[in-house]
Amino acid sequence: MVDKLGFMSTPDRKQGQPETTSATHKDSTPAAAKRTRMQHVPNALTVLRIVMVPVFAVLLLMHGGQDPTLRWWALAIFLLAMLTDKLDGDIARKYDIVSDFGKLADPIADKALMAAAFIGLAIVGALPWWVPVVILVREIGITVMRMFMLKYEVMPASRGGKIKTVLQTATVALYIAALPLAVVTSAGFMFAYAIFAGFALTLTILVTVITGVDYVVQAQKIKKEAGQGKVAGANPTTASGEAPNDR
Repeated sequence: MVDKLGFMSTPDRKQGQPETTSATHKDSTPAAAKRTRMQHVPNALTVLRIVMVPVFAVLLLMHGGQDPTLRWWALAIFLLAMLTDKLDGDIARKYDIVSDFGKLADPIADKALMAAAFIGLAIVGALPWWVPVVILVREIGITVMRMFMLKYEVMPASRGGKIKTVLQTATVALYIAALPLAVVTSAGFMFAYAIFAGFALTLTILVTVITGVDYVVQAQKIKKEAGQGKVAGANPTTASGEAPNDR
């Protein structure tokens, strides 16, 4: 670039633009490259989990659900699917990966897997039908509510919700494994096993319902605060002329 006096001039950097160095590139490039390589992994794991759902259901229901070997295979697929759920979440958080597909598909995959598990166990007679009804009403209802609440605020998964998922996973595993274990263990062992499985089921239902109620309470609180925010925006001062306190 030539200035008015005929001398070569150096283009000015944009104001406020930091000067990059080779060291910065060396530090950031590997991390950025790794994030690029990993960005499709969470969605791939979610798709894999969705594909596993019908495979799991067929293995659980085949031969009336009374084949011990198929029960073991069903349990293996179920646990592997739940592992992909944890892995895709861990990877997404570690590399800060967010996608519209993941927002939609991940909860669908989770609910589909749990629905297949509890409904399947009810079909084969391992659980009474009211159990999947209670659990699925809660799961579907809370999922729809959280999607509706996005216009106010993102409702993150609570610690209680995570405990609920662990309990549901353990309970499903216990009831799937009951039949094949009965073939190779004693009646006394299975009696104790049935008591333990029943306790796990009871605890799972209680936590599922309680956490569902907690989400509803949170949603009502968020809506109330959002309504108060609109009122404060329309009327920024109180009767005394002072700005209202944030709560």
